[in-house]
Amino acid sequence: MIVIGLWVAVSAISLFWTPYRLLDTDGYHVWASPSGSHPLGTDGVGSDVLSWLMAGSRTNLAIALLTVCVAAAVGLLLVAAMVSRNSAFASTSVVVVDALISLPTVLIALILTVPFGASAAVIVISCGFAYGMNLARILRPAAMLAARSPYVEASLWAGASPIRVFFTHILPNTLPVLSVQLSISAGTSLLAEAGLTYLGVGVGSGVPSWGHSLSTSVRFISIYPMAVLWPGLVVTVVVIALNLFGDALRDAIDPLTNSALRNIS
Repeated sequence: MIVIGLWVAVSAISLFWTPYRLLDTDGYHVWASPSGSHPLGTDGVGSDVLSWLMAGSRTNLAIALLTVCVAAAVGLLLVAAMVSRNSAFASTSVVVVDALISLPTVLIALILTVPFGASAAVIVISCGFAYGMNLARILRPAAMLAARSPYVEASLWAGASPIRVFFTHILPNTLPVLSVQLSISAGTSLLAEAGLTYLGVGVGSGVPSWGHSLSTSVRFISIYPMAVLWPGLVVTVVVIALNLFGDALRDAIDPLTNSALRNIS
């Protein structure tokens, strides 16, 4: 929570202030080591690394949030189809998910880059689609168990619509698994942003992001390792924090692991 809170706070602060403007360069101090004037040093054009990381935090935060939203929308829509009372429709949905889940995220991003060009939207759509497929596959067993339960049968016999039953009875029973998968998707989207930006199909060259800071300095890792250390460390710490947050959230909302919830029931 501390790491995620700092991430959000830095993203908000970077909207109004960074130590240096992103376009400020100093040709006399390129690849400078950390100092009082540049706490994290400078890159190959003399720009302040800390300023670019602060500005990149809001880009990565937006990518993570949007990816989670797209993945949740795609995944839950497919789960609703796979637990449908129409057996033919449910079976077809399962086959479609099994077929599409084999498409790698990089391939989807490369296909989208042709008409739309390299942008953050390509990362969000490709990652959201791929993670949504995986989310549907993982949520299906828990959703099927709830969909065949007596209280769902009773709700349907009482006249409740299938949509209402899904959101009031089936979806709440998948929340522990859903929280873990969405937190993993948020963390994986940061790794995907770094990888896709390095391949040239991620964010544009003028857009600050942690992947951009890595891709511009990784070629000089053997000469100036400090330039790669900071963005790599930030990505690693945030991804670990997101994964731990998802596990903690699951333990808090799952009655099987939280005895307090069982006592309330």
